[in-house]
Amino acid sequence: MPDILFHYERVNPTSWAYLSSLLMLAMYFKFNRIWSVRNIDLFLLIFLAPGLLLVQWAAENMGIKANAEHIQFLGFLWLFVTEGLLLVRLMLDSAMVRRPLLEPNLNAAGLLFLGGSLLFFLMANVVTGEPSAADLSPARQAEVVRAEVAEEHEDEDVQPDNFATDGPGFWLLYRLPRIVTQQSIGAGDPPGEKIPAERDREELLIREATVRVVAILSHVLIVVGLLVVGHWHFENIIAGIAAMTMYLMLPYTALWTGDVEHALPASLLVWAVVLYRRPFLAGMMVGLALGTIYYPAFLLPLWCSFYWFRGLKRFMAGVLLMIAILVITMAITATSTDQFVAHLLQMLGLRLPKTTDLGGIWQTWSSVYRYPVLAAFVALSFSFAIWPTQKNLGTLISGSAVIMLAAQFWQPYDGGIFIAWFLPLLLLTIFRPNLEDRTALNKLSRGWWLEKRLAKQNSL
Repeated sequence: MPDILFHYERVNPTSWAYLSSLLMLAMYFKFNRIWSVRNIDLFLLIFLAPGLLLVQWAAENMGIKANAEHIQFLGFLWLFVTEGLLLVRLMLDSAMVRRPLLEPNLNAAGLLFLGGSLLFFLMANVVTGEPSAADLSPARQAEVVRAEVAEEHEDEDVQPDNFATDGPGFWLLYRLPRIVTQQSIGAGDPPGEKIPAERDREELLIREATVRVVAILSHVLIVVGLLVVGHWHFENIIAGIAAMTMYLMLPYTALWTGDVEHALPASLLVWAVVLYRRPFLAGMMVGLALGTIYYPAFLLPLWCSFYWFRGLKRFMAGVLLMIAILVITMAITATSTDQFVAHLLQMLGLRLPKTTDLGGIWQTWSSVYRYPVLAAFVALSFSFAIWPTQKNLGTLISGSAVIMLAAQFWQPYDGGIFIAWFLPLLLLTIFRPNLEDRTALNKLSRGWWLEKRLAKQNSL
């Protein structure tokens, strides 16, 4: 960036949290309706920043500062409390029938200019940023686990369990590094040494280039998707511009811009909403998101219930087709049958709940308490199959946000910081109008095959 802008220096995450919070209040706070739901939503989004900053600081100072683990626990605890309040708000969204039009305090042209400028700076940070030392999201330290396993079995051909170092989902996703786009002032040097081998260095450069391209593409898809939803489905382009600008302005987006594991699933879920009138394409987006991080599998009861009276077969065909493509990809790239089976089990998450080497807040809390949380989450997921009985686009968006947000409470690998999984859906919920008429029966065609059969019958 200094090569493009003279003497440009990245804004410290804490400073950006203050500045972005003030900007959001200036542009979105309804000063003439102090107790509006919009203002409550705004403060809940701002309250995410302190927890994220604590987690980020602890990750950068782990092993350097004596109180880093305690600070990390406080950060995850803050995130859990704030996300719990957001979960309650999203659960109540379907009951909010009266949704007055509350436009931002800045006009559409100003918001679009600000959003475009933010997108440029964020993507420039991805291009000029460096990969994280752990080669994954900050607190997971998967590379440390791999190194310990390799050291213990130095004379044996033993590979660490993918579940122990990564998580359920597509295995290639966890091999991509995270590009650090912001770093706290005064943080110590990250542990680890640069790899001296030329071959490993070239491989790392390829992975860095890949993650930069995928991260930039994912954020662009999220931004464009929010605009398209506002224009096509909300019939209010200003709502889409407002959601897009707020997404780019939040401190979370600046901190984790270069992490594909955060951004890629979010972009797929946003475009599943964009394409909801095309059940087959929407199913492909959900299926790809499911194969990428596994947790969108719990969206299936909600989406199947939405398409129950029209479009269910097309939706499930899209989901199954995309999963089949991912399975074929794994079969082609696998070097052995055992590796293919291991990657398949990892993608589908077929394993008993993890009880050791947990991350996030579960490093401190007993894993025993994770079981009732997981059971409640599964019950919540399946409850969307029958509640609410009449589903529209509004309940589809808010319900999807509920599931992806609730997954943070039991996710064993730094659950709480994967805010992008639900953030765009949350913003669409905040800015959406009344969408009671956007149901599958009203907005979906009967499909070209059924239309062809009916036309043939009518011609007889």
